[in-house]
Amino acid sequence: MSNLLPLAGRSAIVTGGARGIGKGIVLELARAGADVLIADLLEDAMQATADEVRALGRRALTRRVDVTDATQVQAMVDEAVAAFGALGILVNCAGVISIRPVADLSEKDWDVVMDVNAKGTFLGCRAALAPMRGQGWGRIINVASIAGKEGFPNLAHYSASKFAVVGFTNALAKEVAQEGITVNAICPGVVRTYMWDRLADEWKQEGESVEDSWARHQLTLIPQGRAQTPEDMGRMALFLATMDNVTGQSVNVDGGFTFH
Repeated sequence: MSNLLPLAGRSAIVTGGARGIGKGIVLELARAGADVLIADLLEDAMQATADEVRALGRRALTRRVDVTDATQVQAMVDEAVAAFGALGILVNCAGVISIRPVADLSEKDWDVVMDVNAKGTFLGCRAALAPMRGQGWGRIINVASIAGKEGFPNLAHYSASKFAVVGFTNALAKEVAQEGITVNAICPGVVRTYMWDRLADEWKQEGESVEDSWARHQLTLIPQGRAQTPEDMGRMALFLATMDNVTGQSVNVDGGFTFH
């Protein structure tokens, strides 16, 4: 593999890396030269994505991980360090969503979304700090959302979890800013994943199909008039993984959806 690849010799963990945005990030990091541990709960999808990484000439591991379990998260990091010799990049992409107005929101609804999206991010970051500090270099990339900057109806709990990720990212970045570790977040806009299909179905108008709803949301919500892709998120992750002086930021990749 050419030493000109920007991530040659680096290794990464991507949680939620089996499909969707996570897969887009996994493949972009691999194309840039990184070996990747893919952590997810979807065994078949993980294996398929790992096969694509290996086809690019990189090493790939898969591990079934519940990101809300500190023991499992620590074991994930330990495996990556043991297999690759180091851990340079952590991408916290595992996430869940549900759709309910606050009046109908149960404590369990709240807890599930907050545990995966916010606590899972915290646990991943905490576990990765020791190996990154030990080598004086690290890149932590948390996947938040434009819903972490702007609230959406029936998604208050999801927005709360992603606002938490944005704030946590900025605070942690300041803690480790002089240790060679950067911490940033990607805020995806409208990406056609399982989550957005559910929203298109929930928000469709009378007589409208899911496909019609999806098309309308692209045209009405996105100034560019087209959805973003997992590959777009992968390219932003690669940018953040290769920049030394960008830290504490939550970067929108949303086609102009929001400005803050």
